Amino acid sequence: MAEILPLKPWRYNPELSSSIDELTSPLFDVVSARQREALYHNRLNSIHLSAPQSDHPAAVAAQTLQDWKEKKILLQDPLPGIYVYYQYFTLPGSDKRYCRKGFICHIKAYDWSEGVVLRHEATIPGQVNDRIELLAQTQLNNSPTHGLYTDPSFALEELMDESITSPIYVSEDYQGVTDVLAVIHDHQAIRYFVDTLRDKQVLLADGHHRYEGSLAFRRQMTAQNPHHTGTEGYNYHLMYLTNTEADDFRILPTHRLLRHMELSNEEFLEKLSAYFTITPKEDPCELSEVILGKPWAFGLYLSGEAYKIRLRPEVHEQISWQVPQVVKDLDLTVMHFFVFEQVLGIPRDAQRAYNGLSYECNFTTCIRQVDTGKARLALITNEVTIEQVKQVCYSGALMPQKSTFFYPKVITGFLFSSIKEDEFVTAAAACL
Repeated sequence: MAEILPLKPWRYNPELSSSIDELTSPLFDVVSARQREALYHNRLNSIHLSAPQSDHPAAVAAQTLQDWKEKKILLQDPLPGIYVYYQYFTLPGSDKRYCRKGFICHIKAYDWSEGVVLRHEATIPGQVNDRIELLAQTQLNNSPTHGLYTDPSFALEELMDESITSPIYVSEDYQGVTDVLAVIHDHQAIRYFVDTLRDKQVLLADGHHRYEGSLAFRRQMTAQNPHHTGTEGYNYHLMYLTNTEADDFRILPTHRLLRHMELSNEEFLEKLSAYFTITPKEDPCELSEVILGKPWAFGLYLSGEAYKIRLRPEVHEQISWQVPQVVKDLDLTVMHFFVFEQVLGIPRDAQRAYNGLSYECNFTTCIRQVDTGKARLALITNEVTIEQVKQVCYSGALMPQKSTFFYPKVITGFLFSSIKEDEFVTAAAACL
């Protein structure tokens, strides 16, 4: 089902005095304000292509890209390849060292209706529009999205393991993760990757906004091109693919922060009690622990007071959203329906773009935001499992926005993928 292609990416000139560690950056939607400021000081850091410091970021990124090409700051690899990307990491409280194995390639930007690339969560419209403009002006994928394929036979891992022993880059990123990049140029090996993915569906793990940006750009270009063939570069998207059957990634919970609300604390708790059992807690630091493994349970930190809240099972059937049962049963569906729609009066369709709502994976940051008055309340949630992600994808329905945080995140700066006609590798050019 999934058509993939090798690529000839643009990469930093190896003669640059800066190390690759100084040139990489976090993804545009996870980089913090403090990180941005530090990265902007390096005039060659990849953030100047992914999230320029400007009122007109897409135009600035396009000019920067052209300038870097002309000055040979970026060079295009001469041969097409599959780029193997491993991430080595540990998790807090554990000594186990994980290795997420995957590879970077071009994949056709399939429309959702084609059933080849499947999504699992809603997007935020403004972020999609930003990605469309950036792609249109630069014709460059500056970071890969993250897709999942399923292969219990682990057919590709032997080739990847062999390749990673001769890395192009080894770097430690802002997450404390060791990132390693290698490349496979062998034609037969590349063909094996292409053939292996041909009968697979791909579940989009991370990068829904960037992927939707590619879809929109593909539609625009198709409409403008009377000689459209389907093989042009604008039909493709840059993706990092990993195997769902490997125990090498984690999905971290994404908590919710509400900056303001019209209800008083007392009114909010009273309305909440119609749906939830509310248990006060002395120590807010316990909130992530007291809900662990308990369905429909959340930590609530409201103006300095901590509570465990858990949905009364008998009210669950009141969820009126027209979604499959697997989506109704999700913790975040319960939160968004009962807390945001029923208690706070924010309709489902308005929640995606509601500017008073933000998302945070770091538990300590949530507590600090409330304590400093930057947020009125924090809602602490459990993580989503990969099995839940699969079930939602196959159902064709969507989770609420920002439901998953696949860890570790891919970094930006190892390679950049052009979709310009004279820089893009077609199947014919790759002799596939």
